Amino acid sequence: MQDAADLHELRLMSARVGRDIRLVQGAGGNSSIKHGDMLWVKASGTWLADAEHKDIFVPVLLKQAQAALARGDERIPLADHGQTALRASIETSLHALLPHPVVLHVHSVNTIAWAVRTDAPEEFARRLDGLAWRHLDYYHPGLPLARAVGAVIAQDTIDVLILGNHGLVVGAPSCGAAEALVHEVEERLALVPRAAPAADEKALHELCRGTDYRLPTDPLCHAIATDRFSRAVATSGSLYPDHVVFLGPGLPMLGQGEDLLAMEARASANGLPPPVAVLVPDKGAVIRTDASPGAEAMLSCLALVTARLPLSAEVAYLTAENEQALLNWDAERYRQQLTARR
Repeated sequence: MQDAADLHELRLMSARVGRDIRLVQGAGGNSSIKHGDMLWVKASGTWLADAEHKDIFVPVLLKQAQAALARGDERIPLADHGQTALRASIETSLHALLPHPVVLHVHSVNTIAWAVRTDAPEEFARRLDGLAWRHLDYYHPGLPLARAVGAVIAQDTIDVLILGNHGLVVGAPSCGAAEALVHEVEERLALVPRAAPAADEKALHELCRGTDYRLPTDPLCHAIATDRFSRAVATSGSLYPDHVVFLGPGLPMLGQGEDLLAMEARASANGLPPPVAVLVPDKGAVIRTDASPGAEAMLSCLALVTARLPLSAEVAYLTAENEQALLNWDAERYRQQLTARR
């Protein structure tokens, strides 16, 4: 009965965290709890926000997952294989590796706004003083990241991991303690967002007329285009994995005098799909009418992150190799398919 009670607490905590867009966006982030040799972990492509009313957690044999990690295999079968079409989270290796009973991984916007900066280490040391923390450079999610984490935790007891160009991972003895630790780290790393000029929605509606684009549901997304610094950051490269997976590398900007049909034609001529979202300088952002809920959430996340980057920030972008590794990854294509059906 205690196992069921603890899993219920994991559901409640995950839903609370998942409903806060400053902590989790779309299908991003994951959580887990260990019971003896059983690891209950969020399924790939599911949303933490749905944890209270959907079965988003799947059982994995912990020793089996650890053995798979040791032999370099990311294909971790579920304990009740065949009973569900879901897959374990991309980050299951990371959850199996960390010794804590509860592990919570979030894409919190304050943490990301620091984790994409090359000038952050000194601030981490000052702001996270007193916590058992470490900062890692960027590693491809899944097995490469788990191996890097394994090397770190082999040397010391770590409760807080800041993942370069990625997010935050905490380990704790209980769901309540994990949630509290995430909030404490976010408070310590809190950055004041810039206020952005208002969008020109009338001009955007006119621009979208007769095209496959529309205005985003979240008006905050326009700030990426109306704030000059946010626009420069967003169009210079990709900041974190889910940006690449759901929005594509970087974000395109509409050229002077160019319309959306011309931009689509240019993409097609180059053998590329039409952009998921487009920035219109000083006017706002537009997104495709067939964009998935995950893509919408990632556009909001980008607005929240770029607004928190100070003008003096030294930004580190994902490399072209990093981007291609994400775009060609079967696990991420699967996650996109599930998100599109939500």
